[in-house]
Amino acid sequence: MVAGQKITPELIQAIERNLNLDLPIIQRFGIYLNDISPVSIHNEADETSRIFLDESKYSYTKLFPVGGENALVIKAPYLNRSFQSKRSVSSIISQALPGTLILAVVSIVFALIIGVFGGVIAALNKDKWIDKLILILSVIGMSGPSFFMAILVAWIGGLLWFNSIPLPVIPFIIAAGLFVYFLVRENRREASSKLFSMRSVRAVVKAIVIGFGIWLGLVLLVSIFSLGDWVYWSLSLPGTGLDMTGSLYSLDEWEGLYLNPRNLILPALTLGVRPLGVVVQLTRSSLLDILKQDYIRTARAKGLSENKVVYKHALRNALNPVITAVSGWFASMLAGAVFVEFVFGWKGLGLEIFNALEKEDFPVVMGAVLVISFMFVILNILVDVLYGLVDPRVRVRS
Repeated sequence: MVAGQKITPELIQAIERNLNLDLPIIQRFGIYLNDISPVSIHNEADETSRIFLDESKYSYTKLFPVGGENALVIKAPYLNRSFQSKRSVSSIISQALPGTLILAVVSIVFALIIGVFGGVIAALNKDKWIDKLILILSVIGMSGPSFFMAILVAWIGGLLWFNSIPLPVIPFIIAAGLFVYFLVRENRREASSKLFSMRSVRAVVKAIVIGFGIWLGLVLLVSIFSLGDWVYWSLSLPGTGLDMTGSLYSLDEWEGLYLNPRNLILPALTLGVRPLGVVVQLTRSSLLDILKQDYIRTARAKGLSENKVVYKHALRNALNPVITAVSGWFASMLAGAVFVEFVFGWKGLGLEIFNALEKEDFPVVMGAVLVISFMFVILNILVDVLYGLVDPRVRVRS
């Protein structure tokens, strides 16, 4: 593959020597570790040496000589060159990684915000219908494979909903009246004048569900008895206007490359669905355990408002397992983005890995795996530090 169509025994021998394929595997592995290590030993004089300090490969700073012709240097890790393009693997990864990092950060922020909010609502309404609905949706999100969810979201968001869609009016008219009724009834029952509270959220969801249920019944009656088409009155909602494929930068024939952040919405939504389900369930279970603790009962006995008890005291201590899960999911997104980036045509590290695997371009695959592994390690260290900021009980004290 490297030699192309003009293959000769001499050319094969030269390529094998250049890639160190003529050496035992232990020596090849040692040379590879020496290349990727930030501190390494290289030969300064002999250009035929396998560890020759080639300035076209390494950006280095010499520390001190180590025996005759060798020297200890500090350098950037050398990840070899692509078999296909002959480009440096480091340059390929450095160009592709920002796109994947942006996609992963937006996805995990979306999963955190929506997931923690949904988990809190589910915990405060334990065993009620809204709790069961949130749990069902979270299980569906966790169960959806990335490649399937990517195709589904691209099809719905970039094709079916690209243009304006009709929205039925009748169910929302019914839901508006039911919402006012439920809210007034709950406020009277609890002798409260607060309009914006957890009761409001419950009233909205309940009113929409019942409103659509009544509307579907009316549609059935109208279709059976031919009572007219008034139940089909609708308003046209604007479409998403989102493309099924596209990267962060789009190419215009006249303007060249330009930033197109709209292309981030669908892949970020797809990539964030699975961690969203995990965050919902972890937040719910952890918060339910914390709310049973003695200090929570003490806080309530002191007369603190329920919002302060939940959000200031309980939720902060319930976030430890969520932080652990988010750190793992964020690193996994860098690897799991392969399918999502391929389906949406998003130019990132995942798409580079897919193309390299398809072409058997092993240096690119190895370099990408090393970078992702390094990020796993760094994120685990950051999580340990973050624990101390969130929970003072685990801080290191001298």
